[in-house]
Amino acid sequence: MTWLLNRLFENQQPTPRFAFQGTVNWMRALSILVDEGAFSNDSLREFYNLVQRRTLNEEADTLAFACMLMAMHNVAALQKTTELDEPYSCVRSAIVAWYYATYYASKSMIAAATGGDPQTHSKTGKIWQTEIAVGDLAVAPFNLNFEDITPTNIENKIAEIRNGNPHDLSHMPTNHEEAFGAAISYLKGTAEYEKSRLEEEVRDNSEFKRQGFADFRTKAARELRDARLSRAHVNFLTQAFRYRGKANYRDAIYLSYGADNSAILTIFVKDLNNTACAFTKMAAHYVSRRCTQDNWRSFIDDIGAYAKFRLPYNLSEI
Repeated sequence: MTWLLNRLFENQQPTPRFAFQGTVNWMRALSILVDEGAFSNDSLREFYNLVQRRTLNEEADTLAFACMLMAMHNVAALQKTTELDEPYSCVRSAIVAWYYATYYASKSMIAAATGGDPQTHSKTGKIWQTEIAVGDLAVAPFNLNFEDITPTNIENKIAEIRNGNPHDLSHMPTNHEEAFGAAISYLKGTAEYEKSRLEEEVRDNSEFKRQGFADFRTKAARELRDARLSRAHVNFLTQAFRYRGKANYRDAIYLSYGADNSAILTIFVKDLNNTACAFTKMAAHYVSRRCTQDNWRSFIDDIGAYAKFRLPYNLSEI
C-alpha cells in the first residue's frame, strides 16, 4: 500500500478495489437501465399522460423553472466533461455536478407537485418519497424505494424486489439483468447505511440511555430502535446523497490517485452524464404537465433565447 494511503487510513482503510467498483458499477448499471427506451420523449409523454395540471400557482411555477435551470446547467457541465481528453482532472467535479443535477431536478418536480420548497437535502428526500416515489411518478430505475428499514423488512423488501436476480456490484454490468441486480445491491447498501446511521441516533437518545441500554440485544431496546427505523425510507435521492458522500469524499482518493483507471473513468463520466440527463428530462416532462401551458411555453422560449450554456435536450420537444 502506498505511503499516502497508509497515512490517510492508518486504522480503518477501505479496500481500494471495492470502493472503486461500487462507484463506477452503480453508475454503469443506471446508465444501462436508462438507455432501454423509457426516457425517450414519446415514452415519457405516455408515462405522464394521466398527470393532471394543477390549479394556477405562479410561485410554484417560478420555483420549478428556477430549479430546472439549475439542473440543466449541471448536466451541461457534465456534457462538457465528457469531451475532455482525460477524466482524472474533473471526475470529482463531475460527481458533484451529477448530484446537483439530480437534486435540483427533484426539487423542480416537488415544486410542480405541491409547491413545496424543502430547504435541506434530507427534507427534499422525504418529500420526494411521499409525493413522487409513493405516487409512482418516477420512471424506473429512479422509482426504486421502500419504507420501513427495520432489519427484517430490509431483507424481505430486497428479496421481493430482486426476485431471484443474483447479480451485485462486484462486476461491471453489461446487460439489463446484471444492471438491475447492481441497482438493487446499491439500494440494499443504502438501506443498511441508513439503518446504521439511525441506530446511532437512537443510541444517543435520552430514553435509550435512561433505560440503560448498551446495544439492541434486548427486546425492549430493539422496540425502541424499530420505532424509529419503521418510519424511515430509502429512495433514489437517499442513494444519490449517500453516493455523493462516498464517491466524492470518503472514497475520492481512488478517483485521483493510485492505479491508472483512465479507460474505466472515461466511461464513468459518460455514465454520469447519461443518467443525469435522463433524470432531468424526466423531471422536465413532469413539470410540463403540472404547470400552466402558457408558463411552460414562456419558459422554454426564454431558455432557448437566453441560456448561455448548451441545453442538454430540446425543451420544445417536451
